[in-house]
Amino acid sequence: MTRVGIADDQALVRAGLETIILHTDGLELVGEATNGLEAVELARNRRPDVLLMDIRMPLVDGIEATRRIVDDSELADVRVLILTTFDADEYVYAALRAGASGFLLKDVPPEELVGAIRVVAEGEALLAPSITRRLISEFAIRPSITDERAVRGLDLLTGREREIMVEVGRGLSNAEIANALVVSHATVKTHVSRILTKLGARDRAQLVVLAYESGLVIPGR
Repeated sequence: MTRVGIADDQALVRAGLETIILHTDGLELVGEATNGLEAVELARNRRPDVLLMDIRMPLVDGIEATRRIVDDSELADVRVLILTTFDADEYVYAALRAGASGFLLKDVPPEELVGAIRVVAEGEALLAPSITRRLISEFAIRPSITDERAVRGLDLLTGREREIMVEVGRGLSNAEIANALVVSHATVKTHVSRILTKLGARDRAQLVVLAYESGLVIPGR
């Protein structure tokens, strides 16, 4: 079972998400929060595999709540999936910088949301196509603010690992990378795991950020 938590200040939204989760095999609802502070407590007390996080909430917003969860080493297994009606560039960038593992708009069909929860629970990054386009544009105009320690970590990567990180940065899944580089899915998965370890990254979403900020992937090329 994939344990899921909900953090949203709108009762109607929470009710809709609850209905989807409760009626989906393999998903278990473990708690709800109405603001960012409650979201952090939910993560600490209930340890969901995936926490659906709204951005605009009272007391503490979803970005700051995500940052607090990601910064807590005891919550390393809790992954945050941002689910919001807002898709402005600054929210996308801030959410990924804070450590969110995915970013979806609230108008996605229920089956797409369920798929996203499962993808994020498995450690993959998940970005809606429209969000990916905005993110690439954001990196194209934003000055680099990369953690230099993480950038230096790129020197630790082998040639094949750098190839794979480029493809991760372009948004390809493990299966797509395997097809592009003509290697097995298991090989790609192993390389991605090693890259995460070498760069000290939490998940694929952070690899995407590092790929662009380090210049390994350049928007438009």
